[in-house]
Amino acid sequence: MNLDPETLCHAAEAIQSAEGMVIVAGAGMAVESGLPALRNDEDLWREYPALGAAGLSWAEVGDPHWFLRDGPAAWGFYGTRLETFRRTNPHAGYAQLRAWAETKPAGGFVVTSNSDGHFQKAGFADEHVFEALGSMEHCQCAKPCCAATWPTPAALPLAIDPATLRADGELPRCVRCGGLARPNVRTEAEENWSPGRSTMQQVLFRAWVRSLTRGGFVVLELGTDGDDLSVRPIAEQLAGAARVPLVRINDRETAAPPNALLLSGGVPATLEALAAAMG
Repeated sequence: MNLDPETLCHAAEAIQSAEGMVIVAGAGMAVESGLPALRNDEDLWREYPALGAAGLSWAEVGDPHWFLRDGPAAWGFYGTRLETFRRTNPHAGYAQLRAWAETKPAGGFVVTSNSDGHFQKAGFADEHVFEALGSMEHCQCAKPCCAATWPTPAALPLAIDPATLRADGELPRCVRCGGLARPNVRTEAEENWSPGRSTMQQVLFRAWVRSLTRGGFVVLELGTDGDDLSVRPIAEQLAGAARVPLVRINDRETAAPPNALLLSGGVPATLEALAAAMG
């Protein structure tokens, strides 16, 4: 971690004086909790050797038609990921962000590309979270027969063979047509994704931003990637248009927009340093 003291001080002042906080989070936020980052075939096969043995690439497991071609294999992978999300606790940084947001007159709003539900798990209100790529905690029809989404059951009736990563037993079914269901997450190909829930979250987010005093908030961006086309552009465009501070926390970045405050460190440790700087 390499935190410039002057930048740290400016970032702490920006967060402390803001009327509200926009919290923009990418995969790096989740990785700090111990969740695996899956960016390519090598990451996928290292974390799930059974998929490598079966010759399944990242593009193939991200293909929405996979559920229709081989439901047991698709649910074996996504069911295992959901179990990992559920048994993993959010790191301390989530609680720090929530504590800051609760001190703001306008509160805070989360924009995230993560589908793990960890912001809600950490106590953020669901109506103040915009999950740009959907959530594993919600399902939709795999065809889809309709635009409906519904909460993923708390207990999935799946027995997953760790050697093959295939699911045995009754697979989740669509509440409308009875066909196969799938998680309501946007995969590598957008086709077949039902975006209604995410779109409504985006509407609530935009309304919340409009309710703020112009220039009265701060954008805090955590663990996004330079190739992230889902939430990083939201952070940069929002901060630029509203002329508000953009605080970027990322341990892999060395560059940021001209008016951004870049803190090169891991998310939990950097948030802890910011809290200490606030006194």
